[in-house]
Amino acid sequence: MRLANHDGRAVLVLSGGPDGGKAADIATASQGRFGPDLASLYADWDGFTTWVRTALTGLSPDVVLDRALLGSPSPYPSQVAAIGLNYADHAAETGYEVPTTLPPVFTKFPSAITGPYGEVTLPPGGNTDWEVEVVAIIARECHQVSEDSAWDYVAGLAVGQDLSERVSQMAGPAPQFGLAKSFPKFAPIGPWLVTVDELETAGHDRDDLALGCAIGSGQEWDTVQDGRTSKLIFSIPRTIAKLSEVITLRPGDVVFTGTPDGVGLGMNPPRFLRSGETLRTWVKGIGELEHTFR
Repeated sequence: MRLANHDGRAVLVLSGGPDGGKAADIATASQGRFGPDLASLYADWDGFTTWVRTALTGLSPDVVLDRALLGSPSPYPSQVAAIGLNYADHAAETGYEVPTTLPPVFTKFPSAITGPYGEVTLPPGGNTDWEVEVVAIIARECHQVSEDSAWDYVAGLAVGQDLSERVSQMAGPAPQFGLAKSFPKFAPIGPWLVTVDELETAGHDRDDLALGCAIGSGQEWDTVQDGRTSKLIFSIPRTIAKLSEVITLRPGDVVFTGTPDGVGLGMNPPRFLRSGETLRTWVKGIGELEHTFR
C-alpha cells in the first residue's frame, strides 16, 4: 500500500508516479468511515488496514496526482525523533566515535515538516547541509517494545531529508541539534508512505534499502550520498525498541533513522547547499524528493 497526502486529503495510490498517477480518495471510497486526513488513519490503523484489504480490489481511481499538491504522509505528528551517527562511516567523517549503547537522539520540531517537492529558503549566514534518511511512521502506541516486535508498530516508511544548518548547530557550548535542524521546511518527507508488505512484495528487503541524494543545477548532478540501511548501527526495529524504552511513540509519530556518509560537513573542504541548487533525495522502493534552495 502506498498512502499519500494529496491536497490535505488521504489518498491510496493505485498506479503511476507523483505526477499523473492514479489514486483513490479514502474518505470518499470508505463513505466517510476513514479520513479525510491522514492522522485519523493512524489513530485507527488496524481498522483502516483491515478495510483496505477487503476494499482494495473494488477501488476506482478518482484522483490524478499532482506532485505540487503532495504533502508529508504524516504532516502533524505529536513527536519527531531523529537519530544521529547511526552509520559508522558518517560518524567517522564528522569526527565522532561510533555509538555502542545508544546513538544521539534529538528532535526536529514538527513545524519544520514539509512535503516531497518545492523550494526551501536558506537561513542567512548559515551553512545548510543535506542528510538523506529513511523515515519510519508509527502505527500504534509504542512503549517498551522488543526489537523482534518493533516492525509491528510501523505503519510504513518514507523518504526524508534531515536538513541541517551547521553554523547555528555548532554555535553554543553544546551542539544545538534541534534548533539547527528545524528551520522552515527543514524536514521534507514523502513522496508517500509505503507499507512494509508492499516493499517486500516488490522484492525489496525492509532491512537493506538503498538510499542517496544528489545536488544539481541544470543538467549536471553530483551524487553526494549513496548508502544502504543494512549498514545502520542500530537497525530500524532496534532504533524503535531503544526509543520506546524511554518515550511513548504515538500513531503518526515520525522517526528519522540516521544518515550515511557523504554530508557536506565531512568534505574537505566542507561544501554546503547554495542558492539555485536542487537536491534530489531517494530511497529505492519508496520514491524520490526534490527541493530547490533560494
